[in-house]
Amino acid sequence: MSEDQDLLDQKLAQYREKGVTRVKLGLTDIDGVIRGKYVGVDKFAGLLEKQGGFCDCVFGWDVDDQLYDASTYTGWHTGFPDTGYRLLVDSERWLPDEDCPYFVGEFVEPDGADHPLCPRTRLKSVLDQYAAQGLTVRSGFEYEFFVFEETPHSVREKGYRDLQPVTPGNFGYSVLRSSVESELFGGLMDYSRDIDCDLEGLHCETGPGVWEAALKSKTGVEAADRANLFKTFSKVYLQKRNLIGTFMAKWSMDYPGQSGHYHFSIADDDYNNQFYDEAHPHSMSTLQRHAVGGLLTFLPELLVMLAPTINSYTRLVKGAWAPTASTWGIENRTSGIRVIPGSRSSQRVECRVGGADGNPYLVAAAVLGAALQGISKEIEPDEPVAGNAYDLQDTLPPERQFPTNLRTASERFVASTAARELFGDVFVEHFAITREWECREYDRHINDWQLERYFEII
Repeated sequence: MSEDQDLLDQKLAQYREKGVTRVKLGLTDIDGVIRGKYVGVDKFAGLLEKQGGFCDCVFGWDVDDQLYDASTYTGWHTGFPDTGYRLLVDSERWLPDEDCPYFVGEFVEPDGADHPLCPRTRLKSVLDQYAAQGLTVRSGFEYEFFVFEETPHSVREKGYRDLQPVTPGNFGYSVLRSSVESELFGGLMDYSRDIDCDLEGLHCETGPGVWEAALKSKTGVEAADRANLFKTFSKVYLQKRNLIGTFMAKWSMDYPGQSGHYHFSIADDDYNNQFYDEAHPHSMSTLQRHAVGGLLTFLPELLVMLAPTINSYTRLVKGAWAPTASTWGIENRTSGIRVIPGSRSSQRVECRVGGADGNPYLVAAAVLGAALQGISKEIEPDEPVAGNAYDLQDTLPPERQFPTNLRTASERFVASTAARELFGDVFVEHFAITREWECREYDRHINDWQLERYFEII
């Protein structure tokens, strides 16, 4: 009996003992939206034994469930057949407020092979390349998001205007606000822990009703699993309390954007941090320098994976706590790449480029892929920025500048040799098609389109 089968039998026995009648499953699409369903326990057992089928329209439509008009992979011309998916036995979480288990799934080809468009699989393919070199990635996400005393109905009725934040004023790191709202703050931390998405910290950020959550770091793909689940289930937690949260990169031009920063380090098979070398300045090992060199070189080409919406580019402007070019510094929050010196356990890199609207699997894949290119090619970074990185931007060559809009970022991505090497032609071309669709949808709408499209779902 295989380990998976043994684990499945144990779970089914536990479910029967608890009287569990249903299981929830979820798979992540290109935009980071979790698509899923409830299934009965017997159906669940069958899915784990022989995989399931999911209409491949999930790769053929946008966040508003509107079908792309130029996809070669799927569309009316293919008849929208099922694509396969498998559930991951060891991904079980218990949903306490639903009294049922939840399982993460990933898309597969009909023969069980990896799916070229599955975001989770694209990340795993990059992690496999690290593993082939005897390396393991440990990483974690942190998100800023706004919370409002609104509902999905009320924000639409108001046209996304005059929304009531859960708390007023600028109260960054405020103990007053978090203490007054301790039931909400503590409740979200408890809820996140219950669904195995533990938070290291949760606090107020600057702006009315804006919070920041830092998820505990994990090895491998689990960090992105937890980040994506947190983005969805934190909204569930809030909406069940007649509140609503948004992870838009920027919902209002009156406030800074919402970031989705990504921290990572690389270890060997014995989990020794390979970014740390006390013999070098700032304890930066040669491996860490080359990883930074790769990030500086390739992030501009891969930016669309970290900034995937029209709205993403309203955040990436000078002086708004978000980078506008491929720069790096030591403990410098004005740069795109922040090297954080520390001990053997804490030395790491923070990529500050992505917004809260990014698909965690694709953000991690892009960042780790760029770093891997730097390691493989032994790319040395230039000198770290001292002071304000925005002042340096105009002196950098064009290839180090970030695209300023989604269409340009998509064009740069589809022309990138590194992107094709890392993620494959099928993914690169399909993802570029989806971003071009996003641009054309925006072109034929007025500016309220951004709020209507991204506020709740992204």
